[in-house]
Amino acid sequence: MNVLVMGAGQLARMMALAGAPLNLHVTAYDVNSAKVQHPVTGEIYPLTLEQAVAAADVVTSEFEHIPYPVQAVCEASGKFKPNSTAIKAGGDRRQEKALLDAAGVANAGYRIVQTETEFMLAINELGLPLVLKSALAGYDGKGQWRLKHLEDAALIWADIAAFMAGADHSLPQAIVAEQFVRFDREVSLVGARNEHGDTVVYPLTENHHVNGVLSVSLALPSEAALQQQAKQMFDAVARQLQYVGVLALEFFQVGDQLLVNEIAPRVHNSGHWTQQGADTCQFENHLRAVCGLPLGSTALVRPTVMVNILGEDAVNPAILSLPSCHLHWYGKTKRAGRKMGHINICGATAKELSERFSTLSALLPESSFPEVAEMATKLRERAK
Repeated sequence: MNVLVMGAGQLARMMALAGAPLNLHVTAYDVNSAKVQHPVTGEIYPLTLEQAVAAADVVTSEFEHIPYPVQAVCEASGKFKPNSTAIKAGGDRRQEKALLDAAGVANAGYRIVQTETEFMLAINELGLPLVLKSALAGYDGKGQWRLKHLEDAALIWADIAAFMAGADHSLPQAIVAEQFVRFDREVSLVGARNEHGDTVVYPLTENHHVNGVLSVSLALPSEAALQQQAKQMFDAVARQLQYVGVLALEFFQVGDQLLVNEIAPRVHNSGHWTQQGADTCQFENHLRAVCGLPLGSTALVRPTVMVNILGEDAVNPAILSLPSCHLHWYGKTKRAGRKMGHINICGATAKELSERFSTLSALLPESSFPEVAEMATKLRERAK
């Protein structure tokens, strides 16, 4: 079966690697270069988008920022999974918020802002502090502001107005103003839904960020009540979208309650731990879902931590001598802050994982991995 992925980055690459044992041939369409290529070897195929879509049995996506004309070609084929509605909701926070409301899942109070007058109304109605996010073109901490004090409003609005004026896209930009949530931790749920409406979900994953970019994800057995709550919210969103494929929901945990922060209609960075820590990894389950194959088990087979490698193209090779430690490079050119690869490390128990992660932490320079040492300390405390 031939699968065409919109986007030619690391997620398409890992789909191709997961699909090969199932005899699934994955190609990718780079929306920036308009070239069809193999996501692992980089081989270029002499095909147009239309030809590649026609040659594919299934068309899917590795990211949500796909130009609408490209989405239209994919949707018209009848092969696009998940559908364009889901992709657009993941790429436009206005549509995302409307989706969450329609699905009846809890999320932070918000207002849509396009003018300074609406900005001031949002401040009055929602109160401070506020988190302000661009509706379009915002990810990994970009296109986001935090307003804590009213006297800073004019300065922040000036920056937002400049951002919206300089936006490089054909769709109207706006800002989603959200109430600031004082959360206990950030967690995410990655799951898959097939065309029959069957769903499977992985254990809740605890996430830690640095400057708005995911740094460390921890997968441990989760509390049953919290897992059930997350599963219900996942099912509501997936059902509302008539979703097919892997979907991720990012949450704020406040006490014993979850609030949806964002959705990602694709395989997700916080699910990379599934390559070594779950019975079936997220990449294989996405392909199973979109290709009409039975969904695989999402059981946690061993506690696992995933560490993102940001802006570095080399790590201490001694890492590979650690038990149950796996290194995944993306084949990218080095650039500051860029996601270059990730490390998965596992243990048979939480205590063993803590010990191994502490050893890994000592091999990673704090300047490049600022969250890792702190996370190692937290894991040691929990394992006592």
